[in-house]
Amino acid sequence: MDIVVFGASGRVGSAIVEEALRRKHDVTAAVRRPEAFGIQHERLQVVTADVLDPASVAAAVRGHGEVVSAFGPAAGRENDLLKAAESLLAGLRTAGVERLIVVGGAGSLKTESGEWLMDTAGFPESFRALASAHAHAYEIYSGSELDYTYLSPPSALIAGRRTGQFRIGLDRLIVDEDGRSSISIEDFAVAVVDELEEGNFSRARFTVGY
Repeated sequence: MDIVVFGASGRVGSAIVEEALRRKHDVTAAVRRPEAFGIQHERLQVVTADVLDPASVAAAVRGHGEVVSAFGPAAGRENDLLKAAESLLAGLRTAGVERLIVVGGAGSLKTESGEWLMDTAGFPESFRALASAHAHAYEIYSGSELDYTYLSPPSALIAGRRTGQFRIGLDRLIVDEDGRSSISIEDFAVAVVDELEEGNFSRARFTVGY
């Protein structure tokens, strides 16, 4: 499998790159500053790309089969998520690539009470703009004709270890018996590459957690 990863220099994106390489896939890391990218591997290519520029997206993905976006905006630029969604859709369409997996947000997952997580009383105000932008970006992807998959994380993505053991859900936040919602970044990357290989959630959103 030949995979392009946008946002590959971030903590989630780099974990996805590592997991895909671990499974012997060919990977292209599409980043703004290739010289600063820290992973080296014989099956890894690093290219310059701007996820907010459709022409740059098209150039990075042309001739490849699978695309992952782990793009995360800078603080105060949360609406770049919407620009990235439009750019990815346009760029993939131009390049004739149909498959995209998006690392999304947890805020629009439903809690046991049926509320969106970001509408609950305990949701941190500092994350509300980001959660709202993720929710609107999801609407852009789901309204497109692209073969997308939108993977929402649980409430907490934490540095940990790769176990390969986690639960899978659809639109409802996954919590453990103590009410915690979390997964390691390493296992989240496993879920992304599992979906790339298995394609169980075409044109759908799903989530994972312990």
